[in-house]
Amino acid sequence: MEATILTPTQQHLLKLFSFNRSEAYAREVQEVLMRHFQEKLDKEADRLWDEGILDQQQLDKIRHEDLHKK
Repeated sequence: MEATILTPTQQHLLKLFSFNRSEAYAREVQEVLMRHFQEKLDKEADRLWDEGILDQQQLDKIRHEDLHKK
């Protein structure tokens, strides 16, 4: 059996969840993380748009791609 090495982020999350084991707490943490990463994604998309790397034509192309296959 191969040992799995956890990243520092994974270790921190495990410690965080050990204090409060309720489902509501888990959902709250998930919401906070989703909001954080959505903000990062929005900022990066805005930067790409402002630099002309991303435009409506690119968005239309992406919309029809199956990104899970890549």
